Amino acid sequence: MKNVKKSTLFHLIIELTIYAVFVSVYLILVLHFLLDWLKELFTKQREVYAYVAILLMIGQAVGLERVTSILVHLTRRRTE
Repeated sequence: MKNVKKSTLFHLIIELTIYAVFVSVYLILVLHFLLDWLKELFTKQREVYAYVAILLMIGQAVGLERVTSILVHLTRRRTE
């Protein structure tokens, strides 16, 4: 039983670490490539900015969750 708990905790820590790295990289990329465009949208077309921001959030959530799930699946197969 203790072995299962340790394994689960280990996988949770790995998943959180991977997800944190991907979120950080995503944030840096968005700020680097889209910051000027997003600022312009915010000042000139707020409705479009709102839709773009929501789409970016949804895209981030779906994309990062899929990548993280694949990596966690691969790490679990290797450790078992």
